[in-house]
Amino acid sequence: MAAFAWLTPRRRSATARSVLAGEASAEAARKSEQGALLVAQETEDVQGAPEAPPQEPAIPPFPVAGDEKAAAFFDLDNTVMQGAALFHFGRGLYKRQFFQRRELARFAWQQAWFRIAGVEDPEHMQDARDSALSIVKGRRVAELTSIGEEIYDEYMAGRIWPGTRALAQAHLDAGQKVWLVTAAPVETATIIARRLGLTGALGTVAESVGGVYTGRLVGEPLHGPAKAEAVRALASGEGLELDRCAAYSDSYNDIPMLSLVGHPYAINPDAKLRKYARERDWRLRDYRTGRKAARVGIPAAAGVGAVAGGTAAAIALHRRRH
Repeated sequence: MAAFAWLTPRRRSATARSVLAGEASAEAARKSEQGALLVAQETEDVQGAPEAPPQEPAIPPFPVAGDEKAAAFFDLDNTVMQGAALFHFGRGLYKRQFFQRRELARFAWQQAWFRIAGVEDPEHMQDARDSALSIVKGRRVAELTSIGEEIYDEYMAGRIWPGTRALAQAHLDAGQKVWLVTAAPVETATIIARRLGLTGALGTVAESVGGVYTGRLVGEPLHGPAKAEAVRALASGEGLELDRCAAYSDSYNDIPMLSLVGHPYAINPDAKLRKYARERDWRLRDYRTGRKAARVGIPAAAGVGAVAGGTAAAIALHRRRH
């Protein structure tokens, strides 16, 4: 805590929660990496190799083949996937009657408010977080993971941006590890990463005891500064050098993560990130079509990423976006 002594008590608390969330996410990601690789191999043996993504030239000077000190970190919502993973997951949970129509309408209103206001209201985020955690409390991790697999096939598989997928593949082909970094529950993020053949995922970590969610988070949602802390912690554990790594995102909220690496890229950027990236001569790619692109997708849940495990996504998605 001494490192944060210059901050106000409130800012110290927020910073400490970001660090805790980041470290918890990195630990969960590293533990799941080996298991994910084994499952991916088993799936390939049964179903054949995953469909190859469309080929697209990598953005110079990345990736550098054989650089074991480099890796790539990809934001998920509207960077790798069209829309928000939490939104798609929520559709699946609603279909399975995890929550009622009146709740859906209430959270949809909060989502609409956020889109119009364009800012994150702490009270709204806290309310969404509490609602989401109350739903996941008492649910088994295995149950929500199984449901997540089904929902990926139903709502997410057809929404991957081919261009971003090709960029991730370029890093993999160069022998580098590729990680998703998202406010979505780490279980959901890990499913998506495995299905895409990526190394693993950093996501929001919900506390569980004996394989059952307690209704509490470890730290806070993996959003904004917490994403940067997760990348920093994972890089330290993996022996990576951040100035040789790349990061990709669509959101101004991810500037802490993008600024952490030597090779930041704005992918399908929002207006604020586009301006920020151009001022700093960061590379940009936009895989959307027309000016409609600026409005595509549902804002990624900022505090809603606070959703624990899988279920939280349901409520979270209708409240906020990253």
